[in-house]
Amino acid sequence: MITLQRQPHARYLAAALVSAAVMGASSQALAQQDDPIKVGILHSLSGTMAISETVLKDTVEMLIEQQNDAGGLLGRELEAVVVDPASDWPLFAEKARELLAQEEVDVIFGNWTSVSRKSVLPVVEELNGLLFYPVQYEGEESSENVFYTGAAPNQQAIPAVDYLMNEVGVERWVLAGTDYVYPRTTNKILDAYLKSHGVSDDDIMINYTPFGHSDWQNIVSEIKQFGNEGKKTAVVSTINGDANVPFYRELGNQGVNAADIPVVAFSVGEQELSGIDTGPLVGHLAAWNYFMSVDTDANYDFIDAWIEHTGDEMAVTNDPMEAHYIGFNMWAEAVRKAETTDVDAVKDAIIGVTVPNLTGGYAAMMPNHHITKPVLIGEIQDNGQFSIVWQTPSTVAGDAWSDYLEGSRDLISDWRKPMECGNYNVVEGSCGGGEAETE
Repeated sequence: MITLQRQPHARYLAAALVSAAVMGASSQALAQQDDPIKVGILHSLSGTMAISETVLKDTVEMLIEQQNDAGGLLGRELEAVVVDPASDWPLFAEKARELLAQEEVDVIFGNWTSVSRKSVLPVVEELNGLLFYPVQYEGEESSENVFYTGAAPNQQAIPAVDYLMNEVGVERWVLAGTDYVYPRTTNKILDAYLKSHGVSDDDIMINYTPFGHSDWQNIVSEIKQFGNEGKKTAVVSTINGDANVPFYRELGNQGVNAADIPVVAFSVGEQELSGIDTGPLVGHLAAWNYFMSVDTDANYDFIDAWIEHTGDEMAVTNDPMEAHYIGFNMWAEAVRKAETTDVDAVKDAIIGVTVPNLTGGYAAMMPNHHITKPVLIGEIQDNGQFSIVWQTPSTVAGDAWSDYLEGSRDLISDWRKPMECGNYNVVEGSCGGGEAETE
């Protein structure tokens, strides 16, 4: 007699398949729990920008070490994945793709110049990565995948000009910058802002030089001549990288002192000044959101940790380092809040996250992916530090789009659901698209 075996009922078979899938997913999740959380570091360690960016790589490594000493994140260790784009703007894009597609990092901290950021931006959007960008920039951009922890123009350039205009009595303006998108767009905003305050074309001098420019004799001579025509003159500097060293040296050589023609810099901090004799530069200015000389317990703790990390008693801290400190802590808090490193979940969770800054207050992540920051003006001292001479009474929220440029003044950025728009036109009531836009 042949006995027929009953086939499993479909619902039992389905249940078995679901159970197997759940077990497989659980095994995968457990495996992921044992894997490190990979943190990409995308900063130039060679080339013209290494003078500014190398310490930012070191800063992120220090923050990773501190996080691991505190137990990691979600019970997992953090692992730094470092690449060197070598101050080569197309190479930044290649290295960003390497970090996201090959190394499969969970987040990237990196870039300094805007041209490098714009090179990276389509890559992080295509591969849905997270980029925390720690340096002051020109605005006129909003990306769902970028968090701008450096200053927008309304958090640095505009307040600096207001200070010079109202407190120093400046009437003539030299806008001197390196020839790329950040200085050109920032100066376009400042040109419009100055003219809205009655400054004429004749009282604005604009000059651009290439990266790494070293021969400043003729340019500084022209600045001196421009400043000797009867009106109080100042230089607003968006010169970047190692070109600052010969620029400031030539100012000293030609006797351009702060009493006659003050220079306010947006890209010169403690790190850049550590390489030159600051004696002749005493009294010149910089506008940032943090200085090493800030008198707070949080800052002293940060400085102590930095000196211990570097093993250098003379090591200095600066503004972009604080921006990485804030951005890293915001990302970590968003990961804890989302209970995952999943990019989309972190993007949603980070809006509204508030963490301490180093100046005694707090930084909040706004819906436009910019943060709140105080604005400080510092005078260069002969020890290479800055004495704070002015600051805003409270923090300032960063604007993605300038109020002073045609085509931008009607735009806002809001990445919260349901809007999720980087350039919403409040007059037309429409979104121009979520991708980054530039003036």
